[in-house]
Amino acid sequence: MALETKKQVSALIVDDDRVIRKIHSTILRSLKVKSEMAVNGKEAVDLFRSGANFDIVFMDLEMPIMNGIEATKELRAMGVTCKIVGVTSRDNEVKEAFLEAGLDFCHLKPLTVAKVTPLLGQL
Repeated sequence: MALETKKQVSALIVDDDRVIRKIHSTILRSLKVKSEMAVNGKEAVDLFRSGANFDIVFMDLEMPIMNGIEATKELRAMGVTCKIVGVTSRDNEVKEAFLEAGLDFCHLKPLTVAKVTPLLGQL
Protein backbone atom coordinates (compact mmCIF):
# COMPACT_ATOMS: atom_id res chain seq x y z
CA MET A 1 0.00 0.00 0.00
CA ALA A 2 1.44 3.36 -1.04
CA LEU A 3 1.74 6.08 1.52
CA GLU A 4 -0.03 9.32 0.70
CA THR A 5 2.32 12.24 0.51
CA LYS A 6 0.83 15.64 1.09
CA LYS A 7 2.26 18.42 -1.00
CA GLN A 8 3.37 21.38 1.08
CA VAL A 9 1.06 24.35 0.55
CA SER A 10 2.75 27.42 -0.86
CA ALA A 11 1.63 30.99 -0.32
CA LEU A 12 2.56 34.41 -1.63
CA ILE A 13 2.29 37.33 0.80
CA VAL A 14 1.92 40.63 -1.06
CA ASP A 15 2.16 43.67 1.23
CA ASP A 16 4.27 46.81 1.35
CA ASP A 17 4.30 46.83 5.18
CA ARG A 18 7.31 44.90 6.49
CA VAL A 19 5.67 44.28 9.88
CA ILE A 20 2.51 42.82 8.29
CA ARG A 21 4.65 40.60 6.01
CA LYS A 22 6.47 39.33 9.11
CA ILE A 23 3.23 38.67 11.04
CA HIS A 24 1.65 36.85 8.10
CA SER A 25 4.75 34.78 7.32
CA THR A 26 5.01 33.75 10.99
CA ILE A 27 1.37 32.61 10.99
CA LEU A 28 1.83 30.66 7.77
CA ARG A 29 5.06 29.05 9.01
CA SER A 30 3.23 27.93 12.19
CA LEU A 31 0.71 26.20 9.90
CA LYS A 32 3.51 24.51 7.90
CA VAL A 33 2.89 26.69 4.83
CA LYS A 34 5.87 27.66 2.68
CA SER A 35 5.68 31.36 1.84
CA GLU A 36 7.34 33.91 -0.38
CA MET A 37 6.90 37.66 -0.24
CA ALA A 38 6.37 40.53 -2.64
CA VAL A 39 6.28 44.20 -1.62
CA ASN A 40 3.77 45.35 -4.24
CA GLY A 41 1.34 44.04 -6.84
CA LYS A 42 3.81 44.38 -9.70
CA GLU A 43 6.28 42.07 -7.94
CA ALA A 44 3.49 39.53 -7.48
CA VAL A 45 2.49 39.71 -11.15
CA ASP A 46 6.13 39.45 -12.21
CA LEU A 47 6.61 36.34 -10.05
CA PHE A 48 3.71 34.59 -11.79
CA ARG A 49 4.94 35.78 -15.21
CA SER A 50 8.33 34.24 -14.48
CA GLY A 51 6.69 30.86 -13.86
CA ALA A 52 6.18 30.88 -10.09
CA ASN A 53 3.05 29.15 -8.80
CA PHE A 54 1.36 29.36 -5.43
CA ASP A 55 -1.64 27.64 -3.89
CA ILE A 56 -2.86 30.84 -2.27
CA VAL A 57 -2.03 34.55 -2.44
CA PHE A 58 -2.61 37.00 0.42
CA MET A 59 -2.95 40.37 -1.34
CA ASP A 60 -2.86 43.77 0.38
CA LEU A 61 -5.14 46.44 -1.07
CA GLU A 62 -3.09 49.63 -0.77
CA MET A 63 0.47 49.39 -2.10
CA PRO A 64 2.73 51.59 -4.20
CA ILE A 65 3.48 50.87 -7.89
CA MET A 66 0.55 48.44 -8.34
CA ASN A 67 -2.24 48.11 -5.78
CA GLY A 68 -4.09 44.94 -4.86
CA ILE A 69 -7.09 45.59 -7.13
CA GLU A 70 -4.88 46.15 -10.19
CA ALA A 71 -2.68 43.15 -9.37
CA THR A 72 -5.66 40.85 -8.78
CA LYS A 73 -7.26 41.89 -12.09
CA GLU A 74 -3.95 41.33 -13.89
CA LEU A 75 -3.42 37.89 -12.32
CA ARG A 76 -6.94 36.78 -13.24
CA ALA A 77 -6.46 38.13 -16.80
CA MET A 78 -3.29 36.02 -17.01
CA GLY A 79 -5.32 32.92 -16.13
CA VAL A 80 -4.11 32.56 -12.54
CA THR A 81 -6.67 30.35 -10.79
CA CYS A 82 -5.23 29.94 -7.30
CA LYS A 83 -7.08 31.41 -4.33
CA ILE A 84 -6.44 35.12 -3.92
CA VAL A 85 -7.36 36.49 -0.51
CA GLY A 86 -7.54 40.23 -0.05
CA VAL A 87 -6.17 41.62 3.18
CA THR A 88 -7.12 45.18 4.05
CA SER A 89 -7.95 47.58 6.83
CA ARG A 90 -10.51 49.42 4.69
CA ASP A 91 -14.29 49.62 4.95
CA ASN A 92 -16.92 47.53 3.17
CA GLU A 93 -17.28 49.77 0.10
CA VAL A 94 -13.61 49.41 -0.78
CA LYS A 95 -13.67 45.72 0.12
CA GLU A 96 -16.52 45.23 -2.37
CA ALA A 97 -14.45 46.75 -5.20
CA PHE A 98 -11.52 44.55 -4.16
CA LEU A 99 -13.72 41.43 -4.25
CA GLU A 100 -15.05 42.38 -7.68
CA ALA A 101 -11.48 42.48 -8.99
CA GLY A 102 -11.36 38.69 -8.69
CA LEU A 103 -10.71 37.86 -5.04
CA ASP A 104 -11.97 34.63 -3.53
CA PHE A 105 -12.18 36.17 -0.03
CA CYS A 106 -11.33 39.38 1.78
CA HIS A 107 -10.23 39.67 5.42
CA LEU A 108 -9.33 42.57 7.68
CA LYS A 109 -5.69 43.00 8.70
CA PRO A 110 -3.92 41.36 10.29
CA LEU A 111 -4.48 37.74 9.40
CA THR A 112 -4.81 35.28 12.27
CA VAL A 113 -4.55 31.50 12.53
CA ALA A 114 -8.36 31.44 12.90
CA LYS A 115 -8.77 33.32 9.59
CA VAL A 116 -6.15 31.36 7.64
CA THR A 117 -6.91 27.79 8.75
CA PRO A 118 -10.33 27.51 7.01
CA LEU A 119 -8.83 28.96 3.81
CA LEU A 120 -6.09 26.34 3.80
CA GLY A 121 -8.70 23.63 4.37
CA GLN A 122 -10.30 24.59 1.05
CA LEU A 123 -7.13 24.02 -0.98
